[in-house]
Amino acid sequence: MDEPPNLFPSRESEPTAKDHLREAGLDPSGHRARLRKRLLEGGDDALADHELIEYLLMIAIPRQDMKPIARVLIQRFGSLAAVLNADAQTLMGVPGVKDAAAAALKIVGITARRLARQTVREEPVLSSWQALLDYLHIDMAHLTHERVRVLYLNTQNRLILDDKVADGDIDEAAIHPRKVIHKAMDIGAAALILVHNHPSGSPEPSRADIQITQKIMEAGRLLGVTVHDHVIIGREGHVSLKAKGLI
Repeated sequence: MDEPPNLFPSRESEPTAKDHLREAGLDPSGHRARLRKRLLEGGDDALADHELIEYLLMIAIPRQDMKPIARVLIQRFGSLAAVLNADAQTLMGVPGVKDAAAAALKIVGITARRLARQTVREEPVLSSWQALLDYLHIDMAHLTHERVRVLYLNTQNRLILDDKVADGDIDEAAIHPRKVIHKAMDIGAAALILVHNHPSGSPEPSRADIQITQKIMEAGRLLGVTVHDHVIIGREGHVSLKAKGLI
């Protein structure tokens, strides 16, 4: 026999006003509103790194406290840049981070790289050196493996190709001097800049870094291609072999 309906449910089972607000995706504690106000009214440093991550996650997941996940992400990856540049599968390996949250984080990293790359393309590289360094740091400083790239320039020293040559240690197996120079000739480049990163964090050049640079410069001289510099990027900064008088 069916039980009669409970005409007088206990007050404990009734949703509270905060429950209704939370269900509607609103912010009963006011935390999100305060965070948003600080973001809109403050400067670039108004929010800490974990709060920037938290705000992005709040947009993707409107009905959950995202502060703990934001702190875990910063701790897990080590920095804001590393979080924003992590691949989606790695991000989703963190408990609480699903596809919507991973997408919200990745879109910022992608946007930052495109903006930086556009700035580099708009001006001659040698006269906008800081813009180039900013671009390289955004794109490479967070990497956990070594990446070699060659920036090919035209006669006005404008970027015509950013070529990711190889991932791995920099040696002649990864970056063959004659291949680098012949690539320049094939695309009509007059000059180039070598770039790679040091995952250890320190950008100080090794003997191999200097030797491979000298060999590429020698090959370039034979075929009329100038090697302007070799820049090494690390989390602790960067080193220009030319500025240090090593080439």
